[in-house]
Amino acid sequence: MVYKVVKYGDPVLETPAAPVENFGTEELRQLVEDMFETMYASRGIGLAAPQIGISKRLAVVDTSAGEDTEMRRVLINPEITFREGKEVDEEGCLSIPGFRENVTRAKAIVVKGQDVFGNPVEIPAEDLMARAFQHEIDHLDGVLFLRHLSPLKRDVIRRKIRKLQQAGEWE
Repeated sequence: MVYKVVKYGDPVLETPAAPVENFGTEELRQLVEDMFETMYASRGIGLAAPQIGISKRLAVVDTSAGEDTEMRRVLINPEITFREGKEVDEEGCLSIPGFRENVTRAKAIVVKGQDVFGNPVEIPAEDLMARAFQHEIDHLDGVLFLRHLSPLKRDVIRRKIRKLQQAGEWE
């Protein structure tokens, strides 16, 4: 099932998500599959549960955009335990369509979390995968990529979004 992606302005996007507590259920496995389907339909490489209106610490990432099933990653209750280096690159967000800006992120990270059965996992990541993980974990913490921008750039984007909202073009 493809969910509607929640857009900037919805409070769920700026609220820290609750931990996932029930593992191994058909409901959780189906939600993960639906999130991948939604992400692919939206042409993204990452999607956090709050972006579909579900305030749970769950995200999916596939930097191949569906081209390589080996690249599919599921992050449940993730936390970054190691960061190294810095890298500046352009980011966008499915919840803030049409806006892309350069964001500084760690070049390499290690994420600890759980799989759909509640088993502990540790995933090292570099470059684009590391960037995607950091972006999605920010979502789980109620942080949008706009927070990583200068106040001036952030205000310009917010003003543009307000104009789109007033024109009925932001739903």
